[in-house]
Amino acid sequence: MRALVLITALALALSGCATAQRFDAANDVHALLVSIRDNDREAFEAHVDRAALERQIETRISQEATKRSGKDDWAAAVALLAPTIASLAGDALIQPKVFLKVAEYYGYKSASPIPAAAAIAGSLRTLETGQVCAAEKKDGPCILIFTRYDGTWRLSSFAGDLSMLRTRGG
Repeated sequence: MRALVLITALALALSGCATAQRFDAANDVHALLVSIRDNDREAFEAHVDRAALERQIETRISQEATKRSGKDDWAAAVALLAPTIASLAGDALIQPKVFLKVAEYYGYKSASPIPAAAAIAGSLRTLETGQVCAAEKKDGPCILIFTRYDGTWRLSSFAGDLSMLRTRGG
């Protein structure tokens, strides 16, 4: 009986931590969404781990180029240049106007009010790594991953389709 009470108490404590973590992250995710909507570069930078995102996007671009390199000579040449291209692309893609397309994909139109942090918290999921993520569907794969650095939750990884990273006209 004591073991059952202890296990129940531990489960409640752990679920409470996960919930508190999601609510804490939701405030920063809300601020990120506002910065994207308002094209506020300074606020955007405060809620993005640019170095982590650049590395992750560069790696994905390079992997895609390498995967396609076996199909033709042009793709093989691109694969050789992929690290340089990816570095330039990573820097160009990490901007509020680019992530506006991702936000719109999730249903956040620039003319619509951004949901309150409490509503955002309900759509976040805590990961075993201590990060939180936003997925397209409740049990779907994570698209945006946030990591806590120096008291602020920052966008640290983008797992969506790379074609989503484009400007409004792109």
